[in-house]
Amino acid sequence: MAVPGVRVLARGSTYLRWVYLLLGAALVLAFLLVESALGALVQDLNAPKILGVLLIAIVVAAPPVVLGLLPAVREVEGIAVESLLGVRFDERPLGPARTWAQRRRTSLWFVLHLIAGGLTGVVASIAVAMAVILVAAPFRAPGKHEILPDITYTTGGSWGDIWMPFVGLALIPLQFYLAAGFGAVLARWAPRVLGPTPAERIELLERRTATLAERNRLARELHDSVGHALSLVTLQAGAARRVLATDPAFAENALAAMETSARAALADLDHVLGLLRDDRREGSATAPQSTLGDLTRLVDATRAGGITVVVRCEGDLDDLPAAVSREAYRIVQEGLTNAIRHAGHRADDLAVDLSIILDASGLRLEMCNPVHGPTSSRTSGGRGLAGIRERVEVLRGTVGAGLIPREDTSPGDDAVGTWRLAVTLPVAITKNPSKARG
Repeated sequence: MAVPGVRVLARGSTYLRWVYLLLGAALVLAFLLVESALGALVQDLNAPKILGVLLIAIVVAAPPVVLGLLPAVREVEGIAVESLLGVRFDERPLGPARTWAQRRRTSLWFVLHLIAGGLTGVVASIAVAMAVILVAAPFRAPGKHEILPDITYTTGGSWGDIWMPFVGLALIPLQFYLAAGFGAVLARWAPRVLGPTPAERIELLERRTATLAERNRLARELHDSVGHALSLVTLQAGAARRVLATDPAFAENALAAMETSARAALADLDHVLGLLRDDRREGSATAPQSTLGDLTRLVDATRAGGITVVVRCEGDLDDLPAAVSREAYRIVQEGLTNAIRHAGHRADDLAVDLSIILDASGLRLEMCNPVHGPTSSRTSGGRGLAGIRERVEVLRGTVGAGLIPREDTSPGDDAVGTWRLAVTLPVAITKNPSKARG
């Protein structure tokens, strides 16, 4: 087991903290040079002694306090504290002081840094000076010798004071022990003084929560739009390959649908990346998000892959709020994607019944498709259904999804049941003003 004192000297953090304190000592020296110049000026002017003392006190106290109020000092001190004291702040990186409360606390920290650094610098200077003198003591001629002003020692011979070098060398670690102690205290105080206050931590947590929520929303957008497009392209490519020689017209239609689906996915991807791009200029255009008004395009692209989609709509979907219409479109899109993805090689025979009803009770979406045997085993990660539930939860609706077993099975029909997705969204219907005027 290492001796505690030796363990302190063996730690790299001790010397990093010593460097941090020496930076404070260098700043103290700069302030002292200004103070000495002002003191000389006061003496030349023959000003009253009380005025001189007052001016010197102002010079000693005011510059560190005023300098600590600068916003950038918090950022610079934060970098130094993290790098040299080994402190980790909740807010990383520690930015400039944005409020007067942060400026005041930064000024306090700056003054503490100067005090601790000044004391460390004084001890280091004295320890090094005395160590040099004591190490050289045995080699000096007998007599009285001055170590510091008003401090002398007497040597009796060249080797009579052989113990002095050992004492001198023992003084060197003193500055590092002091630096370790001051550094430990400052490292403990740094998060409280330089770091965010409890109110600022709450604000920071709220910002992080909002950022995570936005990232999750954008992840759902990418999953729904790009995932749907890739599922369609895969299905359409397989259908075109199988009938390329026997039905070129159908293959050409499938390839055109693939192009349309890919272009739509690229437009959605560009929209999401535009939201994620930090350097996006204010007012720059991004592609509008799809709503239930674009349902025809979505259904036509799905049908181009050979899938039968039967749509039944009741109510005027133009009366839906834009936010509800956008989320409902994504829910339908994800429902079709799941139906395609889990159909396997039976996708050519897939038939989907889609019902969209808007009335006084809200918006109801229902999607049903047959589920076959081993060919339709669900091998995905299940993110699609989780994304639907998240969208519905935001709109305070309800969602139900599950397999309805089939009771009567015809010979040669391996359908084991019907997969049903049912979503209800409460919505207050507002009439379209332009339609009301017409």
